[in-house]
Amino acid sequence: MAYESILYSVDGGVACLTLNRPDSLNSFTAAMHEEVAEVLGQAAEDAAIRAVVITGAGRGFCAGQDLNDRNVAPGERVDLGDSVERFYNPLIRRITTMEKPVICAVNGVAAGAGANIALACDLVFAARSAKFVESFAMLGLIPDSGGTWHLPRLVGMARAKGMAMLMPKISAEQAREWGLIWEVVDDDALMETVMSLAAHLATQPTKGFAFTKQAFAASMTHNLEQQLELEKELMRAAGFTDDYAEGVKAFLEKRKPEYTGR
Repeated sequence: MAYESILYSVDGGVACLTLNRPDSLNSFTAAMHEEVAEVLGQAAEDAAIRAVVITGAGRGFCAGQDLNDRNVAPGERVDLGDSVERFYNPLIRRITTMEKPVICAVNGVAAGAGANIALACDLVFAARSAKFVESFAMLGLIPDSGGTWHLPRLVGMARAKGMAMLMPKISAEQAREWGLIWEVVDDDALMETVMSLAAHLATQPTKGFAFTKQAFAASMTHNLEQQLELEKELMRAAGFTDDYAEGVKAFLEKRKPEYTGR
């Protein structure tokens, strides 16, 4: 299917979603939100897809919301909570709860919601030229798209507040040093590196990854006793998967396992 604001392809168990409005640094419109929601929904439901890559076209990853798309007259007030509820919150929920790895390839500037969408992914690779900017304060807003939840947990409260209030342009190298992202890659090697990793993840025990994501997410609000109980239940479920059985069998037979994601 052809899309107006994104590119979408599936190859070898890997789905690749490219935000494709390069003239506006891939900023979000309502139409792009709808297309992104559609393909991520497909990726989540398709058992043949076992890893998802999100990236951007052109010189930027995503500049957040396209303010021109709201068509607000001067002096008119708009309910931004409605926009968050309809579009951004469902997107972050889809990424963080998807039962397969979601990898972000940040190919350039990631600003505002664009930065926080990237940081919601499971693994974030950034081109060496990439920058991360929490630009909300410029308009008197707060970091949405999970920003107020992820940032303090990734970099600590002091740095999170500094990023939100001072809006520094965080380089890819600094982002890695602070623990915002997983790795920095030379610009011309970014997509090859990420797609190779995604292809590898697509051959691994997908249900185990899903349980791992669930456990890490819950750990942010659980005390130790609650987390130990959850680990027990998730380990019980993992032990009944086909992938666990295959992993043990392959280990005993001294061969490479062939996981099916079930």
